[in-house]
Amino acid sequence: MYNGKKVIVVLPAYNAALTLEKTYAEIPFNLVDEVILCDDASKDNTSELAKQIGIKHVIRHENNKGYGGNQKSLYNKALELGGDIIIMLHPDYQYTPKLIPAMVNIIGDDLYPVVLGSRILGKGALKGGMPVYKYIANRLLTFTQNLLINYKLSEYHTGYRSFSREVLTTINFNQNSDDFVFDNEMLSQIIYSGFEIAEVTCPTKYFEEASSINFSRSSKYGLGVLRVSFNHFLQRLGLASFKMYKKTQPEMAQE
Repeated sequence: MYNGKKVIVVLPAYNAALTLEKTYAEIPFNLVDEVILCDDASKDNTSELAKQIGIKHVIRHENNKGYGGNQKSLYNKALELGGDIIIMLHPDYQYTPKLIPAMVNIIGDDLYPVVLGSRILGKGALKGGMPVYKYIANRLLTFTQNLLINYKLSEYHTGYRSFSREVLTTINFNQNSDDFVFDNEMLSQIIYSGFEIAEVTCPTKYFEEASSINFSRSSKYGLGVLRVSFNHFLQRLGLASFKMYKKTQPEMAQE
């Protein structure tokens, strides 16, 4: 708990058996109340290992639903368990769990309702092993997105994110894609809904066991990002109306 707020870490997992235990061991359980792992039909023993190391809430997709589909299951479960601060941490150890306290503090002290771990702030991305083509694509896409969305982030493509309960119960994330572009759709919804976003510098780690999409999938993702950004541009100017920007019904206050 932090300031009376329940903190939940969610782990979107796919073939994460080699790095899961190392990631889990660094989660600061003096702050974190619950951990939820969703295994998106892994071909290894991710689910079994998760239970062995003490993760109580393990969701197993029998068929692969995709990165976005994985997150939908996690966020819905986190809300069901009463999470007030929900942090998405990849179990492939590409993002350090040691940033969780900073993210919790920012949301828990009501400074910002959303915190992103940015690999681009500072100069560590290339030093940390980010492929040059991914770095260039990241910078070009982010520049274009900032123009179209009328916001300013150092990057829209980090997988290290934390949200207040209010954010997840306001945006219609279940309407989004089940693929990788889900992340960008969420940020578009968050910005359109008027929530402010903080960024903290996150060390970049690329290594053999870390998950990464290939060039073909990256290209598809990039086109999807541009589509989302253009849709956001049209939506904010009132030139079109997209269902994903319709807010969910606010939660009823408990007696």
